Amino acid sequence: MDGQAEMLNLKREVGLVGAVSLIGGTMIGSGIFMSPQTVLSSIGSPGASLLVWACCGVLVILASFCYAELGTVIQESGGEYIYILRTAGPVVAFMLIFSSVLFVRPAGIAGVSLSFAQYVVAPFYPDCAAPLLLVKCVAAGSIVVLATVNCLNVRFSMSIQVFFMVVKVLALAAIIIGGLVMLVRGHTENFEDSFENTNLAINSIGIAFYQGLWSYDGWNNLNYVTEELKRPEVNLPRAVVIAISLVTGLYLLVNVSYLTVMTPTELMSSNAVAVTWGNKVLGSWGWIMSVAAALSAFGSLNGTFFSGGRVCFVAAREGHMPDILAMAHIHRLTPSPALIFTTIVSLLVLIPGDFQSIVNYFSFTAWFFYGTTLSGLLYLKIKKPELHRPYRVPIIVPILVLIAAVFLVLAPIIDNPQIEYLYVTLFIVSGAIVYIPFIHYKLCPGLLTKLTVFLQLFLEVAPAEKNL
Repeated sequence: MDGQAEMLNLKREVGLVGAVSLIGGTMIGSGIFMSPQTVLSSIGSPGASLLVWACCGVLVILASFCYAELGTVIQESGGEYIYILRTAGPVVAFMLIFSSVLFVRPAGIAGVSLSFAQYVVAPFYPDCAAPLLLVKCVAAGSIVVLATVNCLNVRFSMSIQVFFMVVKVLALAAIIIGGLVMLVRGHTENFEDSFENTNLAINSIGIAFYQGLWSYDGWNNLNYVTEELKRPEVNLPRAVVIAISLVTGLYLLVNVSYLTVMTPTELMSSNAVAVTWGNKVLGSWGWIMSVAAALSAFGSLNGTFFSGGRVCFVAAREGHMPDILAMAHIHRLTPSPALIFTTIVSLLVLIPGDFQSIVNYFSFTAWFFYGTTLSGLLYLKIKKPELHRPYRVPIIVPILVLIAAVFLVLAPIIDNPQIEYLYVTLFIVSGAIVYIPFIHYKLCPGLLTKLTVFLQLFLEVAPAEKNL
């Protein structure tokens, strides 16, 4: 076992097609079927809502270019965590992983699983809201199924990702074509005075962006699995450009279709906007859109799981999480302990959570650390210009995205502060307090060592090396 442990690492199984599917397939999930009504209700007008969607796309494209440079300079898995560790140091990196493992990633998984469940049960409750307990049970079931798939085989989970990427692009294409047909027939009344009643309050703009950016979440997924990507210096920038450009175009056209078919009032009052669209355009076949939205969310959930487990795995490998989480299955070469741990925490977050709250607090925390990561890129550009950079962006790009990240963090609390954001901030800062005794001074109970040995034997896992 000792000899095997020295050789054990995660294999480079992800090619360009898989990389595009991992980014695009995770981005196109629940958001485009769940968030349009909240974006519209927050910003107040159809024209402004389309502008928000376009700005979200531009912001994500610019941010992804910055991450592409970081991923080719620091060719390690782990995304923001590993970049902050290499630039800002272990304390800030631990604050990120503490928040990410215990809230951000599980919240993302819980949010997507809830939207998947809502679309699965929607056809059975056409005239009323589905029971919350039923929705959460279906969501929990989807989490467990995909956790099992990701623990068993990397190639199989990537095959699922590619398949669902194709399904969801076809579903969005159907919505776009349906909307274009309606536009050609002269249904343009919802775009008259399209900027009337626009809400320009800072809090409203921030919430609208949170909901829009939730739909783009997953743009940075490839940076979490850099060590499993074939030719990362080439495929990382290519996959980013292809996937995010495709998704941005699809999102804008889908929102135009929604607003062509539905009045703003109908859109804002809908619990499942794709189902409402399907009922109005497809009539008795409207249930097809519910199935398509559910499949889309399922594929997105798979991508979130695939990358989320890797963050936990990399942090444990760096000594910031228990050792058992840095191990991989000796035969399947999957980080199964990290995936199992992520599953357990996600199920716990799912119990009290509701979709809108999860999205807002997830986005607040995520963009705080995105901003920190971009500060690290600026540091590397200014202080270490000699580093080999197979791909680079002009320095103005990370500066612009950093300004946007600061706005997104401050916007919800400037003119309408809520105590929940203070709780989230205190939770992030508490990571530094946990770091001192357990990481810096390595206060580790003996029971944890015995548990690690037991789990290592029970799960058939061993320590894994970096795949560089």
